[in-house]
Amino acid sequence: MEEDDIFSRIGNGVQMDSKIVQPFQKSFLQVQNILDQNRLLINEINQNHESKIPDNLTRNVGLIRELNNNIRRVVDLYADLSNSFTKSMEISSEGDSAGTTKSDGRGGQKRIRSN
Repeated sequence: MEEDDIFSRIGNGVQMDSKIVQPFQKSFLQVQNILDQNRLLINEINQNHESKIPDNLTRNVGLIRELNNNIRRVVDLYADLSNSFTKSMEISSEGDSAGTTKSDGRGGQKRIRSN
């Protein structure tokens, strides 16, 4: 399954509007970039620790601070993702329960006109 398919299908095969999906994709990419940075930071911290060179050990203080800040950013991004997902599901279920929208088969919503 392609990445676009994963993000455009949520739950029981419900199509999500790309306006909803794009912010999620952006946030997941931000998280992945931070995690990649963390991997590099951890490798450098380990190398500095193993070297036992005083300057390298001193440098680790700043690297560990950067790592901690990155972890906080990831936690914040996941919290924002969770809130956004909850809001999008509430909006989606409100439209479904009101009977005013239906899927147009292309991931968007169509307005149903009442007579």
